[in-house]
Amino acid sequence: MDKHLWTPWRMAYIRGDKEPAGNCVFCAKAHTDDDASEMIVARSAYVYVTLNRYPYNNGHLLVVPYAHIESQEVMPPEALTDLMVTVNRALAVLRQAYQPAGFNLGVNLGADAGAGIAAHYHFHIVPRWPGDSNFMSVVGATRVIPDTLDNTYTELKAIWHDLYEEEEEEHGE
Repeated sequence: MDKHLWTPWRMAYIRGDKEPAGNCVFCAKAHTDDDASEMIVARSAYVYVTLNRYPYNNGHLLVVPYAHIESQEVMPPEALTDLMVTVNRALAVLRQAYQPAGFNLGVNLGADAGAGIAAHYHFHIVPRWPGDSNFMSVVGATRVIPDTLDNTYTELKAIWHDLYEEEEEEHGE
């Protein structure tokens, strides 16, 4: 019996669809009034946290500066501090939500290093579990994500709020 795994939301990725020239998806996200539609989990003074629309694993988050920059070495010290504090908070939220066995943390600086959006710096946080690289990834070149982005967003947003409610109020969120 043939089995199919339907993932129609990935077609834009497969085709290599890009944003129109001159538009930056991360800048557009940063300036939205509707965090839910852009799946922005949290905001701080210099960065925001959003779900990766093409996740490597469930809960794959991005921490993105509001400033349109290509690399972290141009960030002022207070922005770098905010970035890393926000990464730590994201780790705590993901641990509470999914109890991952580990994480991949990192940045792809430049297209040749694997950055899909090289013009706007962003930091990846990928939860990992034993066996999450299974035959689908290895043989089928396909990732299996066990939950929808909408469900993931709702759960992580609620946990973030529960853990960091006081800080959110200080930032007027």
